[in-house]
Amino acid sequence: MLSRTAENLFWMARDMERAENTARMLDVSFRMALLPSTLNKQALHFEPILAIAPGDGRFGELYGELTHETIIRYVALEPANPASIWSLIKLARENARAQRSAISSEAWESLNSTWLQVQNLDFEGLTRWGYRDFFDWVKERSHLFRGVVFGTMLHDDAFRFIRLGTFTERADNTARILDVKYHLLLPDNERVGGPLDYFQWAAILRSVSALTSYHWVYRESLKPWLVADLLILKEEMPRSLASCYENIVRNLDQIAGAYGRQGPAQRQARGIRTRLQNARMDGIFQSGLHEFIGDFITETNNLGGAITEQFLV
Repeated sequence: MLSRTAENLFWMARDMERAENTARMLDVSFRMALLPSTLNKQALHFEPILAIAPGDGRFGELYGELTHETIIRYVALEPANPASIWSLIKLARENARAQRSAISSEAWESLNSTWLQVQNLDFEGLTRWGYRDFFDWVKERSHLFRGVVFGTMLHDDAFRFIRLGTFTERADNTARILDVKYHLLLPDNERVGGPLDYFQWAAILRSVSALTSYHWVYRESLKPWLVADLLILKEEMPRSLASCYENIVRNLDQIAGAYGRQGPAQRQARGIRTRLQNARMDGIFQSGLHEFIGDFITETNNLGGAITEQFLV
């Protein structure tokens, strides 16, 4: 396969996954902003997204005033922001168009119809649609795209590069969504383990479709270390860091088997997977969950660079 084809497919999947996870981050912030004790501080719940979601840092230049409406407009619909949902769906569609012969017609139609629905959407239209309804729509379109790819494409090199892009991006974004919690400060009159803390953790679980799974696995009330355990170490949880790296290693090994050679990307991915397999939640909390997540995001970014150097250039 040409490296250009692999690059287009890899980034097509990453951009669509990133659009979905940006919607998930907006959704968790929206849920937190609706808590009764924080209604007068809504912008504070959206502000972390400007630091967490990759972007070009032009929010101040374009909007100036920091409100939850301007943050949603910038992160969801701003064409000048290359990391907005609007821009990411456009990029995914352009990468798909460049490689229409490498993907199924159904996969192309799924992405193209998603772009046609969002390309002329403005903030007034988004407001009429409803923020959470829009976030849910973005998630559903991403789910549809992944399902169509899985069900209609040959499970060959093209498919593996798409899957590799999906799980690399998902690992990064699950870590960032979990880190949203640690960019938010409880009000002075609230306590860790109190009602506000509980609802914040519940919002994070809902943002990654994991609240039901949490109760199935642990069968008790929400506890921060158990939420972190589910989203970091449980391979059975499809959005956990451990599950993402299990899939990353599997797809890298399949690609390496097809071409008969290993490389730095495989070694780095296996090293991260091994550290996740050997990690324990008490140790992670003792050393600092925020620091652990920061190191993980850095390592995943480095892996993305290794994949690019090994396969995509």
